[in-house]
Formats: sequence, structure tokens, C-alpha cells
Amino acid sequence: MRRNATMTLHWLNFGLVILLVAGGPIPFLAWIFAISGLAICAVATLRGLMNGPGPKLQGTLRATHPWLSRAMYVGTGGVAAITMWVLLGGDWGGPSLSELYFYLLSASSLHAIFHLWRHTALGDGELRRITPTMMQGML
Repeated sequence: MRRNATMTLHWLNFGLVILLVAGGPIPFLAWIFAISGLAICAVATLRGLMNGPGPKLQGTLRATHPWLSRAMYVGTGGVAAITMWVLLGGDWGGPSLSELYFYLLSASSLHAIFHLWRHTALGDGELRRITPTMMQGML
């Protein structure tokens, strides 16, 4: 259940952030993002993170891996919470939602590059954890 929920919410959030960057804070999409972003954080908080550094990741990257992962959850949850707050009519004095979505997409891109590097350069099969079973043949 945790794996399916994490994978589904992960890819849903990724797609929604791309759409929100492209089209701005469209209320329908923003609501789905706010709910799914908070849901993935709830799954991680209640059931634990699904990822780990793996035995092939060494040195500083191994030590910082859990913190970088937590930072992605904090970023996703923070942007989702701010989105929900604004959609409910709350005031937000920080960057616009469009800017927040852009920042989150930028962080997500770095996150993806790191995991692609792990999967290809280290050969640790990292992408198999988050890729649906039916798509793993492409890896």
C-alpha cells in the first residue's frame, strides 16, 4: 500500500507541478496538487520514507541523502500547504504561486538528475523503487 500510494502521488505531483508551471495556478489543478502534495507528506510521515542511500552511494552523498530527501518532502508539502491556504482565501506575502511552482519544479529536476545518475552511473537500480512495475522494462 505504501509503495503504491507513494508512487502514484509522486508521479501525480510531478505532472501537476509541470502543468502548474506551464499554465499558472489553475484552481482545479492547484486543488489536486495541494491535496496530493499533502497526502504524500502524510504517507511519508506516518509510514516512513520509501528510499534510502543504498550500499553503492558513498561519502558525502550517502550522509546527505536522507536530508535531501526530507528537504524534497518539506518543499512539496510547503508549496502544497501554501497553495491550499491561498485557494481558501488566505493571504500569502511571499513569492507568487507561479514562482513557487517554478522553484519546486527546479528542485524536482535536480532530484531527478541525481536519481538518474544513481541508476546509471552507480547501477544501483534506484529507479525501480519509484517506477511502476509495468514500466520497469524500460529501465
